[in-house]
Amino acid sequence: MRHVDFSPLYRSTVGFDRLFTMLDSLGQPDQSQTYPPYNIERTGESTYRITMAVAGFDESELSIEAREHTLTVKGEKSEEKVTDNQFLYRGIAKRAFERRFQLADHVEIQSASLRNGLLHIDLLREIPEAAKPRRIDIVAAQSAPKQIEATQVNGSAN
Repeated sequence: MRHVDFSPLYRSTVGFDRLFTMLDSLGQPDQSQTYPPYNIERTGESTYRITMAVAGFDESELSIEAREHTLTVKGEKSEEKVTDNQFLYRGIAKRAFERRFQLADHVEIQSASLRNGLLHIDLLREIPEAAKPRRIDIVAAQSAPKQIEATQVNGSAN
């Protein structure tokens, strides 16, 4: 695949670094795209949940890190004790993984929990008041007050 060099554009733009980084990462193949499986669901108007199937991993073997607009979940399996058991079939993966999620602006991690082999990460999108759209009332322009002209009629006879 052809690689596009965005470095000349970095010199003439301000604040678009993240956009160019995202475009650059589109061309790179992502290894282990299917492991571990995950769901992303919307649980409310501004709340989300990422659920990852991490069977066989303990809390101490998982790490969650949020940096800039990227959420990274890593799983590293500790050394397994040597036993006399012989596996006839091994379908539960024991490999390490690293999964990255791009987060939108103003998305924060609220909590993470591990239950029944599923890692739940709850997210909240909280837009600050300064960034929310606001309605601006239009006030009618005030024109100069109108003056009524009147003529006084003198009612006296000569």
